[in-house]
Amino acid sequence: MEALFAWYERHRRDFPWRHTDDPWAILVSEVMSQQTQIDRVAARYDSFLARFPTPRAMASAPPSDVLAEWSGLGYNRRALNLQAAARVVAESGWPDTSTGLEALPGVGPYTAAAVACFAFGEQVPAIDTNLKRVLSRWIGRPLTGTELSDQAVAMVPAGQAARWNSAVMDLGALICKPVPRCEGCPVSGSCADPTVYVPPPRQAGFDGSLRQTRGAIVRLMLDGRPRTADLVAATVRHEPDRVETALSALVEEGILESVDSGYVVIGAAPAAR
Repeated sequence: MEALFAWYERHRRDFPWRHTDDPWAILVSEVMSQQTQIDRVAARYDSFLARFPTPRAMASAPPSDVLAEWSGLGYNRRALNLQAAARVVAESGWPDTSTGLEALPGVGPYTAAAVACFAFGEQVPAIDTNLKRVLSRWIGRPLTGTELSDQAVAMVPAGQAARWNSAVMDLGALICKPVPRCEGCPVSGSCADPTVYVPPPRQAGFDGSLRQTRGAIVRLMLDGRPRTADLVAATVRHEPDRVETALSALVEEGILESVDSGYVVIGAAPAAR
């Protein structure tokens, strides 16, 4: 473990959220990082926190403002879930355990554990894809479910969960990648099988996808003006059937709402009428 920690002190990635124990700042970073490249998160993180520095600031903002600030980070539902969590915290205060945090809207086991560990000092592993891959290779077989959790809990050094979580995350991101760089690994001597890795299912390409259409629609609608489905399709220049499907999904998810004159970003309808 000391070899891992020594490597981490020399090669640790420097992100702004690693310089704070503010649970809000950490929660924002974790939600932003879900399915978004870390470099894109780092580029947007400070400006997002400047706009919404506290849960209360986000809780009181129009959802359309939240979506506008989030624009470009993808998966817009995450922004509304983050606002829903902010409302709970603003009204009831912070849960300070991973179990309590997992009850917040949009917060799953990994995010709850990360906030509990880095903000509140709970001695729990934050099990993400990197940690799963690293631990599986250390043990020598693909770890999932309860076995993964049990192995991770057993490996956390007493009183050093935050340091260990960060070190394992960085090892997975920089060295123990899907194709590992074993020659640079500080703990290769205790690795049972570096070939152990079950990759997750590949996500469909972005170009031409429904995700691309959804993103184009939200960017178009952020000015608050209502638009019909035909006008949206003509403006974003995506296939009308795909636009209709995307509009229906965005309404169902609470990102858009239907008004008499078409569709509008949630929270912007009163001003648009």
